[in-house]
Amino acid sequence: MCGASRPGHFRGVTTVVNRLFNLVTPNVALFGKKDYQQWLLIRLMVSDLGMPVEIVGVETVRATDGLALSSRNGYLSEAERRAAPRLFATIGALKDQIEREGAIPAEAEMRAADTLTKHGFRLDYLSIRRRTDLALPGPQDGDLVILVAAWLGHARLLDNVELMLPGYG
Repeated sequence: MCGASRPGHFRGVTTVVNRLFNLVTPNVALFGKKDYQQWLLIRLMVSDLGMPVEIVGVETVRATDGLALSSRNGYLSEAERRAAPRLFATIGALKDQIEREGAIPAEAEMRAADTLTKHGFRLDYLSIRRRTDLALPGPQDGDLVILVAAWLGHARLLDNVELMLPGYG
């Protein structure tokens, strides 16, 4: 999803991480799950290249109001910083709705996107995907992640929330 608006970004990320791993030869590497796509791509790269590195996803660290901590938050004005927690609150509400209904309502995804837009966010994407490979989920899929990237002022904010539909896992 990020590749559509940031062509070549992940190629650069994987090239740098590959070179780093070849130089340092770690046994374990920790990657924050705030950038879920990057974490999955690094895992895939390590698997595809047969690198002997365990890639561990680290949960997102948040401010007390729920905003994912990031250096990008420094680009937010005071008013934007007050509005920014709405990003996580909105995808959290979407998660709760999906878990309650036990289905993947496209309408709920669109309502969440509308909520963010009404609060001043410029969406890059908001999407419900399979957790394992970020493909669009089918009726048999219940291990999911809600991913969002949105601009608020000059800051491009990322967040996600994992969920498991009732009856799965």
